[in-house]
Amino acid sequence: MQLFFTNNTEDEFFLESEESKHICKVLRKKEGERIFFTDGKGSLITGNIVNAGIKKTKIKVISREKKKKHNYFLHIAISPTKNIQRYQWFLEKATEIGIDEITPIICSHSERKRINIERCNKMLISALKQSIRYHLPKLNECKRLSDLLDDDFIGEKYIAHCHEKKKLKLNKIKTKKNNLILIGPEGGFSQKEVDIAIINNFQPISLADNRLRTETAGIIATHTINIQN
Repeated sequence: MQLFFTNNTEDEFFLESEESKHICKVLRKKEGERIFFTDGKGSLITGNIVNAGIKKTKIKVISREKKKKHNYFLHIAISPTKNIQRYQWFLEKATEIGIDEITPIICSHSERKRINIERCNKMLISALKQSIRYHLPKLNECKRLSDLLDDDFIGEKYIAHCHEKKKLKLNKIKTKKNNLILIGPEGGFSQKEVDIAIINNFQPISLADNRLRTETAGIIATHTINIQN
């Protein structure tokens, strides 16, 4: 099934030019053909092409079906990588696996302090369509780690760090339904950041026996929570 994305809630609507071009010129869809959409909020929308045009395609909705979400909530707060393509790779793969919320965090050792939210959201939507998922992860604006630690979160809180301290392996923990995992930048969390996180009830964890890149750590954390639930 080919899945498209729309924010429209009307029974009839026009697609944006980019989607119209792909449907008409690449896929060569014609009037009367059926097409499938998601709004990123759990809906599978079935529609018919009323008018096929490269610049503007009109769709008439036939049905809307609510799809169940995975039975856990995963929020990963992960520092942007110096090479933004590595961060975008994480966003793409985490969406395919199953993640609910992502917060780019700025830490003491962060080399990148901002990301293009609009571009990253487009990548999330692309990954959503590619993997035939119906719930778009929420991507937050960049936030300082110190500010995030002050936020209330009801659930299990973990910090993945590389310091030589006692840590539990995430794949050995019986995780709960709501999880927040902190993953630091290439230089890792500072000792002070780890200490403050622990004071704020974050449990130190290890994701592997060896040292991982930031984006790899994010993927392993996402996958581990996914298979445990």
